[in-house]
Amino acid sequence: MNIAIAILNWNGKNWLEQFLPSVVNYSDGAKIYVIDNASTDDSISFLETNFPTVKIIINPGNSGFAKGYNDGLQNIEADIYCLLNSDVEVTENWLQPVLKVFSDNPSVAAVQPKILDYNDKNRFEFAGAGGGLIDNLGYPYCRGRVFDDLENDHGQYDDETKIFWASGCSLFIKSEDFWNMKGFDERFFAHQEEIDLCWRLQNAGKTIFYTGKSTVYHVGGGTLNKQNPQKTFLNFRNNLTMLVKNLPPMSVVPVIFSRLVLDGFAGLYLGYKNGWSHLGAVLKAHFAFYAEIPESIKLRSKNQIKKYYQSKWLIFNHFLGFKK
Repeated sequence: MNIAIAILNWNGKNWLEQFLPSVVNYSDGAKIYVIDNASTDDSISFLETNFPTVKIIINPGNSGFAKGYNDGLQNIEADIYCLLNSDVEVTENWLQPVLKVFSDNPSVAAVQPKILDYNDKNRFEFAGAGGGLIDNLGYPYCRGRVFDDLENDHGQYDDETKIFWASGCSLFIKSEDFWNMKGFDERFFAHQEEIDLCWRLQNAGKTIFYTGKSTVYHVGGGTLNKQNPQKTFLNFRNNLTMLVKNLPPMSVVPVIFSRLVLDGFAGLYLGYKNGWSHLGAVLKAHFAFYAEIPESIKLRSKNQIKKYYQSKWLIFNHFLGFKK
């Protein structure tokens, strides 16, 4: 199996300068691409001067994570794509365990390595940690991260196991499966498009896997940090849209109704904690979600897995103090 590492870039010359050397040094046998979303900094000239072996694909505009990858990957031929954030440091021999998972498990469509915090390398990182899961109300969480609470890495997730979703910050996926699903839903722009894709893959009978034998370190928040209301808007809108597309028929109405109520409380909490623009972002997300419902219904998978969740009532157990 041949692999192509695709790094999406938008005005991220500083990230490329800091982290691309580790990718080049530790990715023997892989072709490395930078997909540029019409950067206005000197990313391209920097790459051409310092990394002549890295292939550059230039998109016509900044179309976000979802469409940026959909457009850029059309120009890359490989059995396996590795979608890698520009703010990720990889480690020696990080590719071999992932490729072995694919070769040993034909049903596996996507794989995620262990993701630790670049700034605290003994701690898991928010975006993926030890593999993504979801609860019955559609709240994403990870082994090693529940909401904003993160675990230290004591080797507890050095295993290899099925997961529900693989993080887009370091997502390995078979190109055939990616295109069979028609890639990412471009309406998402950014955030949770990888969860939607992994859910659709499972609805189609595929498996998502995690290997703790491969490790990367992620900075996180390189494009949008948690204090940005746009991040709040995208997360709330995209999560609801994903639920309409993928939930089994009998779960759609009760789960969506529950989430709309809970989102109201979440908006008040975020407004108080992070500024009232975040409450406005949640309200804006709901109206955007309503407008997308007809298209989301058209995009529903033909079949839905009935047991999609790995825990129940996560938000209550977590915030009422029963389980962190």
